[in-house]
Amino acid sequence: MREKTLAWGAVVVFLLTLLSPLPVVAGELTTEERLAEQGLTVLALRNDTIDTDQDGDIDAVRVVVVLNSTAAQNDLIVKLRGLHKEREVLEVAEISFSGQTNISLVYDAWSKGEHRLRLDFFDEDGEFIASNPLPTFVLAPALQVPMVQLNLEAGASIQTGEACQIQRVFLDETGPRYGETGVRTFSGAPFSVLDAHGTLDCSSWPAGMYALRETYRNGLGQTAEANLNFTITNRPAPQFTLTLLGHENTTNLPCKVTMVAEEAVASTTWTKNWRIKGKLVEGANTSTLDCSQLPAGAYLISLEVMNEKMISSRTGVNLIRLPNPNAGEDEMATAPSASLGEDTPTESVGWLSIGLLALVVTIVVFLAFTGKRRVEPLDLPPLGPAPQVLADGRPDPMGLPVITDDQGVMWRQHPDGKLDWWDADWQVWHGWEQ
Repeated sequence: MREKTLAWGAVVVFLLTLLSPLPVVAGELTTEERLAEQGLTVLALRNDTIDTDQDGDIDAVRVVVVLNSTAAQNDLIVKLRGLHKEREVLEVAEISFSGQTNISLVYDAWSKGEHRLRLDFFDEDGEFIASNPLPTFVLAPALQVPMVQLNLEAGASIQTGEACQIQRVFLDETGPRYGETGVRTFSGAPFSVLDAHGTLDCSSWPAGMYALRETYRNGLGQTAEANLNFTITNRPAPQFTLTLLGHENTTNLPCKVTMVAEEAVASTTWTKNWRIKGKLVEGANTSTLDCSQLPAGAYLISLEVMNEKMISSRTGVNLIRLPNPNAGEDEMATAPSASLGEDTPTESVGWLSIGLLALVVTIVVFLAFTGKRRVEPLDLPPLGPAPQVLADGRPDPMGLPVITDDQGVMWRQHPDGKLDWWDADWQVWHGWEQ
């Protein structure tokens, strides 16, 4: 009987063990429970998609959450997180409220593709409270992604000093939207270029081949690049000719030397230096030189022209001024003797030379026919200068410009303006003094 009682006792204990409640294991708290611990309740949560630029693609999401609090005062930090291509951006709102409040956060797409959104709540000290997952959206940005352009405003061919500008175009709305503005890098210019230099004046750049390059990268990893290649050539030396009015005319007639430039517009900015016989004419920075005041004579008139880049060229002309037939005695006295034609007195040097030569020849012939003894050759002094003629008998100007006046007298002019006249008798050049 005792054994049966013990057996029934064991069965009762076993049944009581099975029927006793199991210990409760605490699970992960939900978003609502975590917020409730802070006295907060989510009354409403809405996600609105936005097509800002109305191109048919969603480019932004507005998240609206309505919170209620049982606390007298609540200070919260709400962060809307967006994850795209393993890069996360944040839209943050800091609020302080009591009772009920509405929180609105807008997430703008910064790149095309899937964007996973999440809403996080933090207390005023930055301690995490709760996280609320949001849907994944396929977005296309309405914000301007990084763009860089270099636009050249100049002619088809550019010479130094010509109008030349480079317009730099830069846009980036995605980087600054999330505080991820990047760095611009510019290379290829002859000087440093800052971001503030939107227009570059290349009219003052030296001649050369230029390869400009600008790059940009923002904190979101987005990049942009622009390249510009062009060439600036040296402006050639001024091209011009000189025209004469009054050449070989008498001094009572007008006389003028005029510069005729190939570039009529550019010539207005050129610097002009006139010279007469190498002497600079002061204050004559003009395209025309008045030579009517020059007395009778031969002149070398030259003009040196310099452009804005200090590149110069020079040319010259010979000018003959004849005496005025009605001139007074003073003017006739200062005029060159060769200009008086038949009235010019003959120099006696030629006759003396001929007489001396005849005497020497006579003595030589006499000694040759009458001498019975050997006569030693006479060591005679030279009879005159060596003829200055070419192989064909023409006068040798030795590279200098020559001109023949109305009386048939040939003249040559040195670079310094000095003149020589040709002595046909002795076949040599003689310097002429005014």
